[in-house]
Amino acid sequence: MEKFFLEIPSMNRKKDIINYINELEKYNSDTNGCGMLAKILEGYTFEEALEGCIKCQNEDYAKKIGRLQSKTLLLIRENDNKVVGTINIRQNLDEKKHMFNGHIGYGIRPTERKKGYSKINLYLGLMEAQKLGLNKVLISCEQSNIPSNKTLKALGGNHKISKIDPWDNTLTNIYYFNVNHTLEKYKNTYYQYLSSIKI
Repeated sequence: MEKFFLEIPSMNRKKDIINYINELEKYNSDTNGCGMLAKILEGYTFEEALEGCIKCQNEDYAKKIGRLQSKTLLLIRENDNKVVGTINIRQNLDEKKHMFNGHIGYGIRPTERKKGYSKINLYLGLMEAQKLGLNKVLISCEQSNIPSNKTLKALGGNHKISKIDPWDNTLTNIYYFNVNHTLEKYKNTYYQYLSSIKI
C-alpha cells in the first residue's frame, strides 16, 4: 500500500520542487497549495522562493509583504520519494476579509490526479492545522471545480455559502471544518495511508 507524509520544502528538494512547479505550468494548472514557491513562475530563483516560503511562517514577515502567515508543505509519496502535491496552511485569517483565500490551499500535480491523493493530502493538512492550533478551518473552492468539491465533502466539509469571488468573478463555495471532529471521524479511512515519517 502507498504511504504518504508531509515535508517542509528545502534545498534538498530543489530539483523535485522545480519539476513540480514546471508541471503545473505545462498543464496550465493552478498553483494551489504552493505558497511562495509559485513565485518561481514569476522569475524568482528557487532560492528566493524557498526563502520567502520559510519566512512566511513568521507573522511579522508575512504581514510586511502583504501575505498571511502560512506554512507550505510538500506531499511526498514514500514508496518512490516523489513530490505528488503541496498544501499551504494559513494562520491569523480574518474570515470576512479572507473568505476566498481560506485557511488551506492544496493541490496535486496533474499527472498524479484521480488517484484519491487530494483526500490524503487534505487529511494530513488538517492534522498539521491541528498542530498549529486551528480548531475551525475555512476552505474555499470554485463551484465549477467538481473534484475539489468532492474532496471537501468526502472529509466532512460543511458547505455554508456560495458567493462570487470579486477577484476573478467566479462562483465559489465556502466550506467549514471542525478539525478535531474530522480527524477523528475519518481516522480509520486515512491512517492506513500515512507514513511513519514525521515532519
